[in-house]
Amino acid sequence: MEKIQVVIAEDDTKIAEIQKRFLERIEGFELVGVAHSLEDTEDLVEILQPELLLLDIQFPTGTGLELLRKLRARNNNVDVILVTAAKEVNTLREAMHGGVFDYILKPLVFERLQETLENYSKHLEKLREMESLLQSDVDNLLPRTSSQASTETKDTRLPKGIDALTLDKVRAVFEAQSTLLNAEEVGVQIGASRTTARRYLEYLVSNEELSAEVQYGTVGRPERKYKRG
Repeated sequence: MEKIQVVIAEDDTKIAEIQKRFLERIEGFELVGVAHSLEDTEDLVEILQPELLLLDIQFPTGTGLELLRKLRARNNNVDVILVTAAKEVNTLREAMHGGVFDYILKPLVFERLQETLENYSKHLEKLREMESLLQSDVDNLLPRTSSQASTETKDTRLPKGIDALTLDKVRAVFEAQSTLLNAEEVGVQIGASRTTARRYLEYLVSNEELSAEVQYGTVGRPERKYKRG
């Protein structure tokens, strides 16, 4: 399979170099150009015709969103992933209207970029294999991170007594800390009883999201404690 050709558009040369090095570590992608201005980005996209553009928003002479609108007006079908420090909701909304594949906030983390690019690669592969559309095909093509997809798959059919909102609260407890916790401690943090917390904890253990171990104290019964992974 041919490598996916990528252009990086970033006015900060150091950040552009970081993106370049990250990209070189991800299989299936080939960097064909780096631009530090909107004008150079426009030229590279028009001449090299890459499949993917990693685009910043803020440039000295304008914005990446302005360039995106210009490219779309010319029916240029380059896919775009925004890598930006812009956290305004209106900016995100405009980016979505422009049809960006993903929106990554700076500082760029390698694992986040890798996850997005792997999803993009799978997205292209599905498009190439399809001959006609079913609704399920369209749904599967919507860009989602693997963590979202994994969570949705696990939560699609929750057993009786387990609801998604409380389950997310329990997950959040363990995302915030790595120490061992018992059911009573988790119950306090999510505002539920020890019995309720225990039910959710055991469900997550069965899904291999949490692990459990028994600890023996100097007095009393053995205590079951939980941790991530």
